[in-house]
Amino acid sequence: MSMRPCRVDICTRSLEYNYRFLQRQAAPHAELLAIVKADAYGHSLELCAPAVARAGAQWLGVTSVEEGLKARAICPAARILVIGGIFPGQGPAVIENRLTAVAWEPWQLDELSNAARAAGAAPGSVPVHAEIDTGMSRQGASPEALAQIFTRLAPASPLRIEGVMTHLFAADEAGGEVTAEQLARLDVELGHIAAAGLFAEWLNVGNSAALLAGQAPVIAEMAARHGMRAMMRPGLALYGLVPRFHPDFDAEPEPLKQAHAALQPVLSWKSAVVGVRAVPPGAVVGYNGTFVATESMRLALVAAGYGDGLSRALSNRFSLLVRGQRAPVVGRISMDQTVLDVTEIEGAQAGDEVTILGSQGSETISAFDHADAAGTIPWEIFTRIAARVQRVAV
Repeated sequence: MSMRPCRVDICTRSLEYNYRFLQRQAAPHAELLAIVKADAYGHSLELCAPAVARAGAQWLGVTSVEEGLKARAICPAARILVIGGIFPGQGPAVIENRLTAVAWEPWQLDELSNAARAAGAAPGSVPVHAEIDTGMSRQGASPEALAQIFTRLAPASPLRIEGVMTHLFAADEAGGEVTAEQLARLDVELGHIAAAGLFAEWLNVGNSAALLAGQAPVIAEMAARHGMRAMMRPGLALYGLVPRFHPDFDAEPEPLKQAHAALQPVLSWKSAVVGVRAVPPGAVVGYNGTFVATESMRLALVAAGYGDGLSRALSNRFSLLVRGQRAPVVGRISMDQTVLDVTEIEGAQAGDEVTILGSQGSETISAFDHADAAGTIPWEIFTRIAARVQRVAV
């Protein structure tokens, strides 16, 4: 059966290229953990996890145990880090499926330890990554709470601290002062971990912005001081977008310049014109009549709406691409359909491809374009594309 004409094309070759490019940016300072959480930022875990593995990724980052189980089925040999932590009752699944959990609450370590003992795990055989809160006040153990973490990693425990991580919450601020403060706090806490007689192999710090701002040598130097290896976890850049920095750099770091020139978009979102109609002046378009034609117009109906993830906030203020030209959205975007003004696009007709996100001819619509018009960020644009929109490897 043919499908409704609303799909996302995923260029896995571009994803592989982007991973290799980012790995070169990190080398020789840091290993990469490929972020494939949230269904690979809406790009499809099923398509993207094998692609980054082919490109050389040893580590995959997911949010939840549920995502981890899907990733394990797709990539049996990968190291899979559950960044969002675990919840009660999930310990046995972590142990059975060789997932590596991030933990910062004592009960999370108890959950893992009990499951590991029930499975007959030997002392120190189950790796965990401990998260430290260095100022984001979201997840991660506070410095005061670290002692409770230490007591659960005694020599007899089946758990061992394989990695230490933190979230840099302002890595996209060009000045870098906040990031420097966070790293200074982290350095102190790493000293406390060593003083407790614990050894971690990996220092897991830094997203796309940190990597492209040139933080890899800084993080690697800190890791080396504590006998660790550095790991960074790119997400947005992996999918072909360079994070925006605020304010702009006075002198853009070289890794950032190279990224702007090299990274390739992975996702293109396409639909099609269902039909074209002529309407007279005064015609009302869409719900609540937010658009009224002031002259004779030709309108194209497109098979995509907010139920597919096209933000309703773009109503009457955005354009999609038809025949390589921008066609303004007119009226409110509906759940399943959108209307475009194709009056100035000669020959527009039913069956024409419509590009919602991506390139057509010499024109391009990016996730940043969507985000700017909708008042949000490109991460949300990608992840709100609905599951009913088929992902197709190209």
